[in-house]
Amino acid sequence: MLPALSDIQSAHLRISPYIHWTPVLTSRQLNLIYGCELFFKCENFQKVGAFKSRGACNAVFSLRDEEVTKGVATHSSGNHAQALARAAAIRGCKAYIVMPETSPKVKSDAVKGYGGEITFCKPTLEARESTLAEVINRTGATEIHPYNDYRIIAGQATAAMELLQEAGELDVIIAPIGGGGLMSGTALATSYLSPRTQIIAAEPAGADDAYRSFTTGQLVPSVNPKTICDGLLTSLGTLTFPIIINKVHRIITVSEESVIRAMMLTWERMKIIIEPSSAVPLAALMENREEFAGKKIGIIISGGNVSLDKLPWITKQ
Repeated sequence: MLPALSDIQSAHLRISPYIHWTPVLTSRQLNLIYGCELFFKCENFQKVGAFKSRGACNAVFSLRDEEVTKGVATHSSGNHAQALARAAAIRGCKAYIVMPETSPKVKSDAVKGYGGEITFCKPTLEARESTLAEVINRTGATEIHPYNDYRIIAGQATAAMELLQEAGELDVIIAPIGGGGLMSGTALATSYLSPRTQIIAAEPAGADDAYRSFTTGQLVPSVNPKTICDGLLTSLGTLTFPIIINKVHRIITVSEESVIRAMMLTWERMKIIIEPSSAVPLAALMENREEFAGKKIGIIISGGNVSLDKLPWITKQ
């Protein structure tokens, strides 16, 4: 059943001992540049450096004791992998993680640091899913999908709930979209708590399967995406897609160049570290500034896990 507001509130109570209530930051300089009032929900300061801790903790601590005796398992490019490994360690069970071989080393190292057992695979959704099936068959672990799970969605929704409680009613909330867990949770929380707020998803143009799914009304898989936003490579799920269709008002696609500019601008003006996926919402605003002028806008910064030796403005040179 679709998570209700009570489910999101229960998730927040369940995970509160294990996560941060992350800060909402503002920037006078960015407000002046774009002619609007911006409120950044900084999940880059979350446990494991990303919003994924919310959903992972909610899912793992929702399981019965007998469901975790053989551990938990997932596939992830990095942030959900870290979050699940950490949540499993707190719960006292094993975490089996399938990661694409192209995952940033900073993320795979973090998974190992939390005690997760990694199996690497080719960087395709088919390879992820088939490898995970093999791991589960071998270990008997309980699957915790990175986004296609209502417990995950309810956990991720707590970020938008906190943002709205702190910033008040917003004209617009923008969040990045990959598999749709964060976006689904954001859309649900916002529709319950601030129904007049416009809900916008932002996506790289080189990985625009969510945009194509949204515009056609048919679930379009992610095939050979081309983007530096490693956290946004996956397809929408059977649970997230209907929420996106029914609750999100618009999906905006952005160029890689805009993502890099937005990432640099955030580092330079706000003095905080964000990863490429987190820069996509600001990039959407940059490319459509007239549309957002004069509005009160919430932006969810999804994470800050980036390899400092592979910064996009360095590797692009």
